[in-house]
Amino acid sequence: MEKIMDYFGCNVFDDRVMKATLSEEVYSSLKNTIDEGKELDISVANAVANAMKDWAVAKGATHYTHWFQPLTGITAEKHDSFISPSPDGGVILEFSGKELIKGEPDASSFPSGGLRATFEARGYTAWDPTSYAFIKGKTLCIPTAFCSYGGHALDKKTPLLRSMEALNKQALRILKLFGNTSAKYVRSMVGPEQEYFLITKEMYDQRPDLRYTGRTLFGAKAPKGQEMNDHYFGAIKPKVAEFMDDLNKELWKLGVLAKTEHNEVAPAQHELAPIYTTTNIATDHNQLTMEIMQKVASKHGLVCLLHEKPFAGVNGSGKHNNWSIATDSGQNLLSPGDTPYENAQFLLFLCAVIKAVDDYQDLLRLSVATAGNDHRLGANEAPPAVVSMFLGDELTGVLEAIETDKPYKGAEKQQMRLGVDVLPIFNRDTTDRNRTSPFAFTGNKFEFRMLGSSNSIGCANIMLNSAVAESLRIYADRLENADDFETTLHEMIRKTIKDHKRIIFNGNGYDNSWIKEATEVRGLSNYRTTPDCMPHLLDKKNVDMLTGLGVFSEEEMKSRRDIMLENYSKTVIIEANTMVSMSREQILPAVEKYSAFIANAAIAKRTLSVSIKYDYETDLVRKLSVLLNRIAALTGDLDESLLALHDADGIIQESEMIRDSVIPKMSELRIACDEAETLTDKTYWPFPTYGDILFSVR
Repeated sequence: MEKIMDYFGCNVFDDRVMKATLSEEVYSSLKNTIDEGKELDISVANAVANAMKDWAVAKGATHYTHWFQPLTGITAEKHDSFISPSPDGGVILEFSGKELIKGEPDASSFPSGGLRATFEARGYTAWDPTSYAFIKGKTLCIPTAFCSYGGHALDKKTPLLRSMEALNKQALRILKLFGNTSAKYVRSMVGPEQEYFLITKEMYDQRPDLRYTGRTLFGAKAPKGQEMNDHYFGAIKPKVAEFMDDLNKELWKLGVLAKTEHNEVAPAQHELAPIYTTTNIATDHNQLTMEIMQKVASKHGLVCLLHEKPFAGVNGSGKHNNWSIATDSGQNLLSPGDTPYENAQFLLFLCAVIKAVDDYQDLLRLSVATAGNDHRLGANEAPPAVVSMFLGDELTGVLEAIETDKPYKGAEKQQMRLGVDVLPIFNRDTTDRNRTSPFAFTGNKFEFRMLGSSNSIGCANIMLNSAVAESLRIYADRLENADDFETTLHEMIRKTIKDHKRIIFNGNGYDNSWIKEATEVRGLSNYRTTPDCMPHLLDKKNVDMLTGLGVFSEEEMKSRRDIMLENYSKTVIIEANTMVSMSREQILPAVEKYSAFIANAAIAKRTLSVSIKYDYETDLVRKLSVLLNRIAALTGDLDESLLALHDADGIIQESEMIRDSVIPKMSELRIACDEAETLTDKTYWPFPTYGDILFSVR
């Protein structure tokens, strides 16, 4: 039997391969580039490129590609073969350091938000040596950044790397103040839990809405959904288990640390969770995971749905972003530690996160904003759109004691001064996770639960890294110039707690009273939809922070606002057009045909000479006739609302018109069509029902 250890990472040009294929000098130079950001010498690049090529060719690769993450939300690749002509008419296999470091794919059809002029087709990809190259099929994939001809970032990797560097720089300043001069770098670490649905391809192929949009736009509630909670952590069905086995093997070959798998709450819903790693690699791996999920599902006659809300009435799918920060030696800076000294450092980093989440709650919200996720946030399977933090009773008690300078009742009776000798030790994790909280502390990390299942985790982590880096920058500026470090530290933490405690909430985030308290009493923002939150990306405080840290230029921020709103608008427009098509071409004809059948049955019944107290057929025909007229009228209304979008003055107004007019009309049409489904004979209904789809995998 093949052992996992024998094939784990076998398709990755990882540290083990580099040690085996590179000279000691080249390997050492490359590691300095990866770990400390030192400039890469072209001779080193040539040596690495040649070793990569030889390794990849030995494994059957014929092509290479610069694998990048444009602003489409998925990955992109252009394949070039290793062949070069030889003088004798044959070919030789070559791959140079220049080809490794930089590529020139056509950028003309990727979203740019105005960063690229129409006539500027060229874009550049630049090798990211911090993320290992890997083989997919017969292609060597080289993770790269992607920028325009003018040098603007057109991808999600570039600003993510910038945000990681900003966090690294400011965290090292703080560590130095606490006497740690040995740390070489600080990295944010992430473990993204991935939820998804599996349905049969047979069912998928019969639903135009699933094929075009990834979610069902119509569908009456099935007799059974998730009410019994019997699917959650239940025995995994054989067909699903076979899929999971193959998925794990393919992911392990690519070095993805797939760890946990189980059934989720909704029928046909499942989850995969990896061991967490550096944010850059975790982002690459999560993009690979989503791609491999869909490929493996296809081999098993299944379709993997990554939409946030593919089925109404049952839980949607999220992606929990478990985030922490650690030094190169492995010290987790969000772990309380075993000594008062470590507690003091932990409390400062904790306060930096509290301040960051409160100051930039709008950035965190908009970082997860999509048309799909708008269906999920605020429902009872996901956190509300209001951003808050859960710390648990003990940590909250510690912070309250510091704020009031009163004894901390959970430990020794002493005042909460932050000196090494007097700060009491407190436990790492004494409370349960709060699944209703958007941002929950879980012992030594935070779980950001607002991401949608199809989201790139890059967006959320860019904002999270940057916001925390800004808090640490402010703290470091004050502490480096302090006359009395301990007093300044104590007062700074007290002020942070006092100024930002409104963001801390340990209760039920689903309770309507919390939403009222959050917005009316605490003054927290509640951006329910993408058009509500996305324009706030360009608020002055956000522009100042992100440009000040060098994560984005203002032009790049404007482009992302427009691209995200365009994606929102295009997504909903495709959905609305699909609804119009399905209504006119499938639902109306089906209901009309069934209505005619029942009408004929009613006529036939009247020829009978028996007394009839209740005329079922006539009553049903009347109901169906009313519904037919209503569906036809609502379909026309939706069509007209789509035509009205042509008069919108820019993308912001268009997205608002979609939010205020198109989506409500889509909801009305769906209600009418779903009612018609419940009254129409199943043999007449034009596509599989929820009961068919959700319980199709056996």
